[in-house]
Amino acid sequence: ADFQPFERLMSQWPASPPVDFVEKDGGYEITAELPGLDEKSVDVKLSNGVLSISGEKNEEKEEKKEGYYCSERRYGSFRRAFRVPEGVDQEKITADFEKGVLKITLPKTMEAKKEEKKIEISAK
Repeated sequence: ADFQPFERLMSQWPASPPVDFVEKDGGYEITAELPGLDEKSVDVKLSNGVLSISGEKNEEKEEKKEGYYCSERRYGSFRRAFRVPEGVDQEKITADFEKGVLKITLPKTMEAKKEEKKIEISAK
């Protein structure tokens, strides 16, 4: 009664991990949820203005409970690519990995920061 094969199917590694790409003060931030991976199994590359995140998951899992035995292997790779917005200082892009979350910071150049101007909105 405790064995739920359909639940196991839903927990497989997704083909494309969820990623947020947001603009913040002074730059942009990309956050990717990569549970079950560590920084050694993830690559971040910048080529011709395109930032790519790729990785591979090789997981083996054995589970023994009364009445059944289960052995699973999960293998999969992914790749996500983003065009780097104009005004990003490509030499200062950094990446941090903590608890299954990859955070990439794309700071704006000083020129791009100066180009920003807040436009006041007046009510009528």
